Amino acid sequence: MPEAVEKRMAELFDVELNENDVPMTREALADAMRRADVLVPTLTDQIDQGLLAQAGDNLKLVANYGAGVDHIDVQTARQRGILVSNTPGVSADDTADMAMAMIIAVTRKLPEGIRKMAQGEWKGWAPTASLGRRIAGKRLGILGMGRIGQAVARRANAFGMQVHYHNRKQLHPDIEAEHKATYWESLDQMVSRVDVLSINCPHTPSTFHLMNARRLKLMKPEAVIINTSRGEVIDENALTRMLRAGEIGGAGLDVFEHGHEVNPRLRELDNAVLLPHMGSATVEGRIEMGEKVIINIKTFDDGHRPPDLVVPGML
Repeated sequence: MPEAVEKRMAELFDVELNENDVPMTREALADAMRRADVLVPTLTDQIDQGLLAQAGDNLKLVANYGAGVDHIDVQTARQRGILVSNTPGVSADDTADMAMAMIIAVTRKLPEGIRKMAQGEWKGWAPTASLGRRIAGKRLGILGMGRIGQAVARRANAFGMQVHYHNRKQLHPDIEAEHKATYWESLDQMVSRVDVLSINCPHTPSTFHLMNARRLKLMKPEAVIINTSRGEVIDENALTRMLRAGEIGGAGLDVFEHGHEVNPRLRELDNAVLLPHMGSATVEGRIEMGEKVIINIKTFDDGHRPPDLVVPGML
């Protein structure tokens, strides 16, 4: 974590840090969980039923450093008397900035321009060179209209895009009016009509491969899909095949179905912008995440309910 966060933690608690910043092995995590009162994992640490079964009697809180908790078996943790907290709301603006950046990067073919300049291929201006598409007036579909989805909508409005969304529940009319957003009860109907689709929903059993091969085929051939949420929401193999075949215009992906193991065929595509999970990667955001972790731990240590407690019914 950022130095300022680690320093504050050390001032408040008896802290054991992972000094080398290499992901802990399963055995190391199990050992830590046998000794610690509080564990602070990140999304790369799979805290599953097997690991929780090895937790010591002292472990009473898993204070996750991040908003997503799909890597933690929250149900089993609660059954074992272990609370789980997270850091919601911190990275909404940062992630929305990245989503908007990728919308522009893919539609305006920025990687192609960067490559031409880096490789010395540019020979001067030409009227049909590196032609992208204008985003003003285009339909943006937002899948998941929570904090991040609404932040994306605010930015899209500023760029003159038409905002459409699909959500588990329709938003209050006042919120829809604020974001000039049109609700679609049918995800199929929305994805078939939008020019850009932004994935902003969490990964849950109900959203796994929500954008499967059938649904991807509903999209316009020139449409663009952006994912700054969780890679598991998209069938990555199906998306790769369609991008290679020109059945989808382009993709901007900050997350991938199998973590850092990215489909090699996806890496080769000119119509795909790939980033190493940078959506929340700002100094300010990561410090705020750490501050939330500290508040959750301190509140729990003082005998109170952590403010960002995660309960199974929320998932």
